[in-house]
Amino acid sequence: MPRDTASAEALLKDIFGYDAFRPGQGEIVDAVTRGENVLAIMPTGGGKSLCFQLPALMRPGVTVVISPLIALMRDQVRGLREAGVAAGALTSGNTQEETDAVWDMLHAGELKLLYLAPERLASGGTQRMLSQAGVSLIAVDEAHCVSQWGHDFRPDYLRIGELRRALDVPLAAFTATADEETRVEMVGRLFDGVPPTTFLRGFDRPNIHLAFSPKDGPRQQILGFAAARRGQSGIVYCGTRAKTEALGRALREDRHSACHYHGGMEAGDRRAVEERFATEDGLIVCATVAFGMGVDKPDIRWVAHADLPKSIEGYYQEIGRAGRDGGPAETMTLYGPEDIRLRRAQIDEGMAPPERRQADHGRLNALLGLAEALGCRRQALLAYFGETAEPCGNCDLCDVPPELFDATEAVRKALSAALRTGESFGAGHLIDILRGTETDKVRDRGHATLPTFGVGKDLSKGQWQALFRQMMGHDLMRPDAERHGALVMTERARPILRGEETISLRRDIITKAAERRPAVKALVSEEHAPMFSALKALRTALAKEAQLPPYMIFNDKTLIEMAEQRPATLDDMARVNGVGAKKLEGYGRAFLEVINGTAQEVHPVRRKLAARGSGTLYDALLEVQTELMRGPDGTEKPLSCTASALAKVAEAKPRDMSQLQRLIGDRRAERFGDAFLDVLRAAG
Repeated sequence: MPRDTASAEALLKDIFGYDAFRPGQGEIVDAVTRGENVLAIMPTGGGKSLCFQLPALMRPGVTVVISPLIALMRDQVRGLREAGVAAGALTSGNTQEETDAVWDMLHAGELKLLYLAPERLASGGTQRMLSQAGVSLIAVDEAHCVSQWGHDFRPDYLRIGELRRALDVPLAAFTATADEETRVEMVGRLFDGVPPTTFLRGFDRPNIHLAFSPKDGPRQQILGFAAARRGQSGIVYCGTRAKTEALGRALREDRHSACHYHGGMEAGDRRAVEERFATEDGLIVCATVAFGMGVDKPDIRWVAHADLPKSIEGYYQEIGRAGRDGGPAETMTLYGPEDIRLRRAQIDEGMAPPERRQADHGRLNALLGLAEALGCRRQALLAYFGETAEPCGNCDLCDVPPELFDATEAVRKALSAALRTGESFGAGHLIDILRGTETDKVRDRGHATLPTFGVGKDLSKGQWQALFRQMMGHDLMRPDAERHGALVMTERARPILRGEETISLRRDIITKAAERRPAVKALVSEEHAPMFSALKALRTALAKEAQLPPYMIFNDKTLIEMAEQRPATLDDMARVNGVGAKKLEGYGRAFLEVINGTAQEVHPVRRKLAARGSGTLYDALLEVQTELMRGPDGTEKPLSCTASALAKVAEAKPRDMSQLQRLIGDRRAERFGDAFLDVLRAAG
C-alpha cells in the first residue's frame, strides 16, 4: 500500500501542525503505511508516536497500539482527540462511560487508533473483539519490554507475537534503547525470527546537556542544581523510596513546587502526582524509576539523578524525558563508590544465570565508563550504541576539559595494597595503609609492616578516594559481595600491574554546588520573554478551562516561535510549527489577541483554510468574486459562491474550465470562471 506523499505531508501539517518530518521519520512512515513489518529504534523524544499515528490515519480500519502504561495511553489519546483524531483506550482506569464510548466508535467504524495495555491480551475476549474490529495494523510502543535482556521486561508482551499471527496483520515495533541482545530477542518474539524492515535512527539528542559529578554533599548538589533552574519542570531520580520523600521535602523547604513519587504510594496518590506534573508548570518530582515511562510531557527542562542509574539504557531513557520539544535541556548525574558497590551487589546477589550477570556487569561498566570519561561524554555514550561522533560541545567535559595525569604508579600501589592484604578489605582500610595511617585495624592485622605501608603519602585521603572510585569506574577493581564489599582486582587490571599498560585518570577538583551555580540556557531571549510569559498565562487558563495539560494546547517550543515571530493573522499563525487545523480554529484568535491586542473576525471555513496553507488563495478568489458579483459592468443580478465552494476551489486548484464547473456549477463558472482561473494560474 504505497504512501500518497502529498497526503502524508498534508496530514502532518493539518493534524499535527508540523511543516516537515524530523530526520528519519518520513522513511518509517512510508514503510509502516505500506504494511511492512517494522522495527524502529529511535531516541526518546525522537517522534516515535507520530510514526504509527500518521500511518494509522492513512490506512483503512483500526490500528491497535500496545502500550505499557495507562498514563501514557491516556495522554496520547487526549492529545490525538485535541488534534481531531478519533482515538480511544480500553484500560482498567476507564470509567464505564469512557469504555462504552470506545465500543460505540468501534462498532460504528469511526475509531482509527485503539490503545490497549499488554495485560489485556491475556483475555480471550480481547482477541475475539480485535478479530471483528477491522484491525489493519498493530503498533507496539516500548517494544524492548518483550525482551528478558531489556530493562523493563513485561511478561504480557510475550502475547503480542501470537496476536500478530492470529490477526495476520503487519506489526510495527518501536523502542528508544535496545542493544544487540535485546534486538535479537525482539525479532524472535514479535516477528517469529523473520527480520523486519529495521530502522536504527541516531541515538543522539543534541539538545540535552550531559553532566556527571562525584557525590560531595549530594543533597546540596541537587538543591543547587534546582535553584539555578527555579520555575522549570524537572525530575530527580532517586535510588530509594525514602530518598524521594526526603529530597521532596528539602526542595519544598527551599521554596520549590515539588512532590515525590514511588511504587509504595497508594494508587490514588500516584495518580494525583502524575496529574499535577502534567498540568502544573514548574513542578519538580522526586521519584524512583517507577515514574517516567508514562510521562509524555514535552517541556521537562532538566533531569537529575541523585544516585547512579542501573544501566546505560536506563540512564539514557530517563534523561531522554527532558527536552522532548527540542528545546535546551540539562542533566546531572551524581555517583560515588557506594553507588558502585550497591549496583555490583545487586547484580552478584541476583538470581539471574551467570551469563546474564556477566552481561549486566558489562552494562554497568558502560555507564561507569561514561561517568569516568576522560573526553566528550556524548562520544562515549553514542559509542555504546555503535555510533561515532565528533566532540559535542554540549557536555560538562567539553565545557571544561578535565585535567589528566599518569595514574599508572598510583594504581599499581593500590592494587598491590589490595593483593598483599588478601583482597579482603575496602577502600577505606587500603587508603590508611597507603597513607601510612596507624589505625587500630592496621595495627591489629600487622599491616603496618607491609611494603606498601606509607608508599602513598604523596596523595591526600580525598585524592586516594577519587582514585579508588575511578579504578572501580574503569572496572580495575570490584567490590565482592561474598567478602562483605572487599575490593577484588579484575582481569582488566593485570596488564597495568605487570607494567604492560599505562593508565591516565582525571585529577578531580570537586567544587561544592553551593559555590558554583551552573549556567542555565535561556529558553527565550530577554526581548521576547515578556510575550512568552503572557502566552504561557493564556495557555494555562485555556488548559484549566478545557481540563487538559497545558502542553496539549501548545507546547513551549510553539509558544516561543509565536513570541519571536509575532504572527499578525491566522495565516501567519498557521505557519507556526505545532499549530494544526483544529488548534488554529480552537485557539488561534485567542493567542492573536494576546500578541496583537485584537484579532479579525474570520469565517470558520477561512480559518480551516489558513491551517492548510490555502487562506491567501481563498482571499484572492473572494476579492475577484466581490468585483464580479453584479457582472463585469455592475448591472447584472447578484451572484456568488458559498464559502465552502470557494474553499473547494482554493484547495483543489482546478486547471481548466471543466474542472471548475464541476466544483461551482455552470452558471457561476460562466461569470467567475476566467477570473478564477487567472488567480489560480498566478498562484502557481
